[in-house]
Amino acid sequence: MDSALLVHRLHFAFTVTFHYLFPQLTMGLAPLIVWLKTVGLRNNDRVYNEAARFWARIFGINFVIGVVTGIPLEFQFGTNWSHFSKSAGGVIGQTLAMEGMFAFFLESAFLGLFLYGEKRLSPKAHWWSAVAVCAGSWLSGFFIIATDAWMQYPVGYSRTPDGSFQLSSFWQLMLNPWAWWQYAHNMSGAVITGSFVMASIGAFYLLSKQNVEHGRVFVKTGVIAGLIFSVLQLFPTGDRQGKMVAQYQPATLAGMEALFQSQPGAPLVLIGQPDMENRKIDNPILLPGMLSFLSYRRWDAHVRGLDAFPQEVWPSNVPLLYYCYHIMVGLGTIFIAIAILAFLLLWSGKLFQARWMLWILLLSLPFPYIANTAGWITAEVGRQPWLVYGLLRTADGYSKQVSAGNGLFTLIGFMGMYTVLGLLFIFLVRREVEHGPAESALAAHV
Repeated sequence: MDSALLVHRLHFAFTVTFHYLFPQLTMGLAPLIVWLKTVGLRNNDRVYNEAARFWARIFGINFVIGVVTGIPLEFQFGTNWSHFSKSAGGVIGQTLAMEGMFAFFLESAFLGLFLYGEKRLSPKAHWWSAVAVCAGSWLSGFFIIATDAWMQYPVGYSRTPDGSFQLSSFWQLMLNPWAWWQYAHNMSGAVITGSFVMASIGAFYLLSKQNVEHGRVFVKTGVIAGLIFSVLQLFPTGDRQGKMVAQYQPATLAGMEALFQSQPGAPLVLIGQPDMENRKIDNPILLPGMLSFLSYRRWDAHVRGLDAFPQEVWPSNVPLLYYCYHIMVGLGTIFIAIAILAFLLLWSGKLFQARWMLWILLLSLPFPYIANTAGWITAEVGRQPWLVYGLLRTADGYSKQVSAGNGLFTLIGFMGMYTVLGLLFIFLVRREVEHGPAESALAAHV
């Protein structure tokens, strides 16, 4: 691989991976804040109202850092991936512009009203501001997903005489079936992050015997939402997304399972290590026929392995794709198990006293971030070696005039700046958690 291409890929991968640590929490918290606000308004419940204010402040901190880390991505399309921008800008420019002009302004404007307008708005108007923030954050997610989905499964385009892509059908772009299932899968993953973060902070309060009323609300809300969306992440969203990959990116599917040989009744790999030299799985634990069934709903269905495709169209890093996919699926299964167990304890009235379960919820906080990151790496590494699947190769999309040295210099600079931003985020969130929901509510009324 060309050294400049490698640096540009690493640069964008680092920037977008770090950035997405923040939007997944804002998108995940948004509906939970609406729920807390709804219960607080309907029942005139002080604890729920204070809980909504507390998480809105966490949302605000997260939103600001997300904006700061996300803006450079827009510029990198021009600085590091100019050939891609020139070729595909006529299509992806539509969705990226709508994300900025519609969704971002909706979210940011009403976030200001929600955070600072409670004393100036009626209770119902303040509730509507929370709904608008949620709508803006989820609409923003859709436009970004629609952009990526077009790169995964291009529709609604035409080619110009110079070979670039132009949008020929706006509605085909918006109704791209890949986009809708990818969006549903992504947003359920975001709510899992929001749910487990909320439950984790609630467990911290209960274990430390402070803000106990709020901690109970956090744990209850997080566990119930976490169970619902962990199941949705598996079915139907994960199932349908997997079928899309099997139908339209069969080489990606083979790479995700390190299926080197085409075969009927293909097994699902639970554990194993891909051996690229000998093209086999070492130390495998398999579920016979399960990959065939999950992909085509027949136990004896023929699944094409990597041997069915020229090596130049294989995913460029099969081991990375394989491990990230299995980390995502493995953690998703663990989330379902944790959520079911916690829900059963909640149902029986024993959860708030079960310190061992509260410790599990507390320590689970980082794992949804790992699972979501692994999922996005699966999607993007799986698409390789294409920028636009089947149409534009990654090697043809980067900025040829930007040297590897220049790219490396800016990458190091970004790493330094983002480290500072990350530490600032941790400091601000820790301060809010230490102050607690009651003090946050008091400060909002001063």
